[in-house]
Amino acid sequence: MFFVRLLREPLCGKLLELLKEAVPGVTRVAVLGSLVTPENYWRETAVAAQLLGIRLHPFKVPGPDALDSTFETAANEGADALLLLPVIFFAMNERRIAELALHGKLPAIFWRRSFAEAGGLMAYGPYRPDLWRRTAALVGRILKGTKPADLPVEQAMRFELVINLKTAKALGLTIPPSLLMLADEVIR
Repeated sequence: MFFVRLLREPLCGKLLELLKEAVPGVTRVAVLGSLVTPENYWRETAVAAQLLGIRLHPFKVPGPDALDSTFETAANEGADALLLLPVIFFAMNERRIAELALHGKLPAIFWRRSFAEAGGLMAYGPYRPDLWRRTAALVGRILKGTKPADLPVEQAMRFELVINLKTAKALGLTIPPSLLMLADEVIR
């Protein structure tokens, strides 16, 4: 078991905030989670949406086989952007999700930088090299005899924003300069 928590609850709201900043006209966002996505992630995203004046279309996707139909339904319901909550099979299907989002003309954001590298519009999440270092340090303490129950649960402290301008161009979007200045990496 890893003791470094990948995400903190407010990250879901931050993802929505960044999406709104990148696409100021967005009013309806499809939010994709899974059947086991924690309820606090859904609640926190709903609170952020209300503050931002965004209407959410939540989807509890049962598995990767339902991605095509979920994207079709989201488009039919008038979603104009997409937020992916932290789900392992989303991470394992980033390229496919990026392609579906581009095909459906849906600007999308996810918490892993590899999503933007795979063709998604944006990613904002923990800086993974720091997570691996902290995890290794905790594993080292266990190997030296510390009981896992005595270790603290840690949260990520450093986050990175990656924006894919190729995808923005393909979607017909102009990313605001203020957001580009915040980006840790811009894919051109």
